[in-house]
Amino acid sequence: MTPNPDVKESTENEGLDPAFLKLAVILLTGAMMVMFDTTIVSVAIDTLSRDLNASVSTTQWVISAYVLALAMVVPVSGWAMDRFGAKQTWMGALALFIVGSMLSSLAWNIEVLIAFRVLQGIGGGLMLPVLQTLLVNSAGQRNLGRMMSLVSVPALLGPILGPVLGGLILSQLPWHWIFWVNIPFGAAGLLLAWRGLAPTTPRKGAYLDVVGLAFLSPGLAALIYGLTQAGNQGGFDHVAVLLPLAIGALLLGGFVFHALRTKRPPLLDLRLFAVRSFTASNVLLFLSGLSVYGAMLLLPLYEQQVRGHSALAAGLLLAPQGLGMLLTRGYAGRLTDRIGARPIVLVGLLLTMAGTLAYTQAGVNTNELLLGASLVVRGAGLGAVTIPVFAGAFLGLEPNQVPHASIATRITSQLGGAFGAAVLALILQTQLVAQATGGLVGRATAFDNAFWWSIGLTALAIIPALFLPGTREIASIRAEQAQKLASQVGDARG
Repeated sequence: MTPNPDVKESTENEGLDPAFLKLAVILLTGAMMVMFDTTIVSVAIDTLSRDLNASVSTTQWVISAYVLALAMVVPVSGWAMDRFGAKQTWMGALALFIVGSMLSSLAWNIEVLIAFRVLQGIGGGLMLPVLQTLLVNSAGQRNLGRMMSLVSVPALLGPILGPVLGGLILSQLPWHWIFWVNIPFGAAGLLLAWRGLAPTTPRKGAYLDVVGLAFLSPGLAALIYGLTQAGNQGGFDHVAVLLPLAIGALLLGGFVFHALRTKRPPLLDLRLFAVRSFTASNVLLFLSGLSVYGAMLLLPLYEQQVRGHSALAAGLLLAPQGLGMLLTRGYAGRLTDRIGARPIVLVGLLLTMAGTLAYTQAGVNTNELLLGASLVVRGAGLGAVTIPVFAGAFLGLEPNQVPHASIATRITSQLGGAFGAAVLALILQTQLVAQATGGLVGRATAFDNAFWWSIGLTALAIIPALFLPGTREIASIRAEQAQKLASQVGDARG
């Protein structure tokens, strides 16, 4: 049979087209503020506590309320896109985040600030799944790795540059400016979306799974709250921890039971977990909370509590990790499209562990150049892990499945981040108590042991990584897509 030139051209042209790049610029301009917001605010807790005359435990709710609101609203993003249209949902969520930022900057006490942060969380929780859905459907299956390497830049750099930016603002300006910094990005993103996003037609009669929502959203909030309390209470053996975790588990169990039995479209399609690459990617996303979020808690604390650096200096000293992420970002995306996620993630996990190794031996006077070089290696590993894992979650899915996959990956990331931070905080606290009599040297030893735990927990991710798609699966998907395209071309010519 004579090869179809249209198919050949499509299978060889793997670049990102200008329409996708335009869409990415529009969406990422608005999303930048969401991805940086949490890490910027995290360095302001002490300042907010002093200026608003609140305890640190109360002020911590400035972050916790935002995260909980974000998690609760993520499940309704798919329905919102159907009911109002993707463009309208994106612009509405972006506008809500901007309003929440402005109101937060004007807050006159801690309770009001926490309430306005909830508004920000609702806006941010809607934005991120919409962003993923639009970009994945625009990029197509062949370019998932390249797409993720582009759109992951703000997400990768947020934990690194956010504390630096927050520290710079607080060193020169009042705390109100940590919220005003969102406004230029938001206003530009809103204008670009209004002029550049294609209009989308709402689907009449879009069904909202109210029963599923009643189970899933509060269940997620209860789990994340319980995990947050585990860090605050110093362990999991407290009523304040066990009760919300138990309630959350029961609610999620109720959702699973409902979603598998309902005859109407569920809020989240659990049949996606029958796809091996999707399940493996979500397990890895959860475990990355231990290797990414957990270690991101340890690294700045080590610089401040052992080396005696300020929050701003600690943020600057962590910048090499962001450099490492950028070094592997493009390669990881292209190789994922070519040979699959499995080999890239395995190499990335090994690099992440190797880059963390120096911190298991770090003391009060360890050479900063050595630690900086280690962070470059660690960052290179994280970049090689994050991009293929997200790409693997969408591999082989139909366009109508992408909104559900976007919701699932955001939920898994949120739970993994909360779990990772809680576990590593508990490990560090336990080690600090054990080394309490050793002074500064004992404190350094406590951090060394905590970093060993981080390496061990990162190694667990190797198991699900073995189930990610490799070269054979990529070739199979490409052949299937080429066959579909040939059939479509044939039908059009017929």
